[in-house]
Amino acid sequence: MEYRQSPVEGMEMSIISFYKDKKVLLTGHTGFKGTWMSIMLVNAGAEVIGYSSCSKEQIRLFDLCGVKDQITHIKGDVRDLQHLMDVFHEYQPEIVIHMAAQPIVRDSYKDPVGTYSTNVMGTVNICEAVRQTSSVKSFLNVTTDKVYENREWEWGYRENEPLDGYDPYSNSKSCSELVTHSYKNSFFTDDRVAVSTARAGNVIGGGDFANDRIIPDCVRAAIRGEDITVRNPFSTRPYQHVLEPVYAYLMIVAMQYSDHKYASWYNVGPDDKDCFQTGALVDLFVKHWGEGLKWVNKYDGGPHEANFLKLDCSKLKSTFGWKPHWDLETAIEKTVEWSKAWVNGENIRAVMDKQIEEFITGGER
Repeated sequence: MEYRQSPVEGMEMSIISFYKDKKVLLTGHTGFKGTWMSIMLVNAGAEVIGYSSCSKEQIRLFDLCGVKDQITHIKGDVRDLQHLMDVFHEYQPEIVIHMAAQPIVRDSYKDPVGTYSTNVMGTVNICEAVRQTSSVKSFLNVTTDKVYENREWEWGYRENEPLDGYDPYSNSKSCSELVTHSYKNSFFTDDRVAVSTARAGNVIGGGDFANDRIIPDCVRAAIRGEDITVRNPFSTRPYQHVLEPVYAYLMIVAMQYSDHKYASWYNVGPDDKDCFQTGALVDLFVKHWGEGLKWVNKYDGGPHEANFLKLDCSKLKSTFGWKPHWDLETAIEKTVEWSKAWVNGENIRAVMDKQIEEFITGGER
């Protein structure tokens, strides 16, 4: 049967092909989401300059997948303005995607000062480096769905809702948004640089080894043959596969590079049907992992976290014709596929390349 490219796939291939030979500076490239972003950019033919303080995790997806040898890998702290400026001056990037952050809510209660200094002053420094580098044409600051003042209501938050995150992590990302808005209004009104922010919901996918995240906790328990401990099974979150926001970020950056009218603030999240309670999410994981796995409810009180949070992504959809590629069950299936490949010693980069190809094309050709 002859393969015919769909209109949606045609747009997506055009977005990916845009990055061929583009020079992209990506902060936080060694993180979970940053590693998937690095691979997608490398596969698209981009020249990637990665800037990261490098996490202290014992296991990192970045070290497992071989992408380090395909990019310029720079160890640096976004709080170090002079070093950041030196890197910008040396490499003269056309595109800057800022993903470096302290990303864990519970860790922000343990170290609020470190969280604020990384997430707020890190953003100030990135914005300043963009301001002083004439080569930059398109800049995206990646934040979070938690930037909004959470009123625990049942409808999704829109981009014009008040920004006032509750905990130090969420609030620091609210501040990061405001810093970006100020720099855009103060220094980028001449349209030299297109500036956007993207607010994404919870992401899942193969290779996330972080603490205090539900899917990594599920994988660790499954490997050990233990019951999965769920500390808050009734909290509702908008879950999506990591490739959903990664592709959306690349789409925003490419579109605003070509036409500054697309520079704005965007929510990136799943459809309402994929806003799941944590317990229901774990049910899906147990279903796809098999092997008699089960979970137990061990609510621990813990620090404040929102019980209900979802995004209204109408703006992203109406502006770009975007829609989610994979539903939550598919996202879980892909996560389990990666995790079992890793456990079995298979080539995980091949799995990642395959999943990226499937995501872009909509399946096997």
